[in-house]
Amino acid sequence: MVEATRDVVVLGAGIAGAALAEHLSRRSLSVTVVDPRTPAAGASGRAAGIVTEQLWNEWDVRVARETREEYRALAAASDPDAFSDAPFVRLTANPDVAAGLLDALTRLRGWGVAVEEVHADQLRTWFPNGRFDRLKRAIASKSDACVTPSSITALYLASARARGAAVAYGAAVETPHFEGDRWVVESGATTIRCRALVVAAGAWSKRLLAELGSPLPLTPYRTQAAVLRPPKLAPTGIGVSVHDLDTDVYARPEANGRILAGDGTERVESDPERFVQGADGSFLAHIAESLGSWFPDWESSDVVGAWAGVCTATPDRRPCIGPLRSDRELYVITGFNGFGVMRSGGAARRLAELIAEPTSPTARAALEPVLPERFHGRADPFPPRPGFTLEGGDVPRF
Repeated sequence: MVEATRDVVVLGAGIAGAALAEHLSRRSLSVTVVDPRTPAAGASGRAAGIVTEQLWNEWDVRVARETREEYRALAAASDPDAFSDAPFVRLTANPDVAAGLLDALTRLRGWGVAVEEVHADQLRTWFPNGRFDRLKRAIASKSDACVTPSSITALYLASARARGAAVAYGAAVETPHFEGDRWVVESGATTIRCRALVVAAGAWSKRLLAELGSPLPLTPYRTQAAVLRPPKLAPTGIGVSVHDLDTDVYARPEANGRILAGDGTERVESDPERFVQGADGSFLAHIAESLGSWFPDWESSDVVGAWAGVCTATPDRRPCIGPLRSDRELYVITGFNGFGVMRSGGAARRLAELIAEPTSPTARAALEPVLPERFHGRADPFPPRPGFTLEGGDVPRF
């Protein structure tokens, strides 16, 4: 048996846990990331990788903007292929949604987002074979990006390791317990004692937090994606991400002239240990029909690969980031509602500042909208709701 003492143990080697380890190690805290699987084996490795400021509240916009620039710097230093600038377009053929999109445009500009309305002529410069006769409204933010989430996760972990962090994965992890004034974490043959414990376990967080006696209302849900090879797409690809608000289908550029396409929130709870990992035939048909209505050439795309992943919802569609038990320094960073890649860098920096200085009012204020205490220990069930939306409230229209 090997024993180690650390300042912090992070449970989960997805993109949020990896980013947190890197930010904690920057603050000279000793950190170990523990995961029974491999890094980015959960939702992070199956995510779309779109990073946009077209979000539904100001806190998210600030965090996404910071996250994008953090990813840009990480990739530029070590893996340029992991990051690419890609304007993001949202469009609709529904007059009611078009009115909401105009409201969103005004709101986003008020938060400093460089977003503009675009018309069919502009869309045709990006999508020469597109069909936009049904278009009612489209908006675009040209400073957005696409990333390879598994690569960004690896870059964070490499940077954290260079500063002394350890990563232990691939071995069974027992439920941590509190002993004296320390958390005790057992991973394989290693026992780690730490002052602070962070749950960053994605869809597994719900079960783990219940086992720790600090449950939160979280609902894991399934999403699907596919890599497609359109028959007439230029070798350089599209270079632009697009989201059809009417069908909740998105597409983003991939290498070698391919596109990655996916849908939104499946409205029932999924078990992260037992969900169907392959894509449904109905999903592929839905993708083809939706994309084909705007981009006729894409409807007959070859399916290069298709899969499903599990994200984690919260009742108010905001993540849970911050202390669960201040007396035992138990923290959480989860519940991103499918937006984990968009937020992880900036969210992890804010949480690292609070862990480094637990009594800092400034660090706490930076997390005020997403502190888990807003649920007051509730763990009541709820259906997941769309996360990839421009509207606030519990029940967004689109």
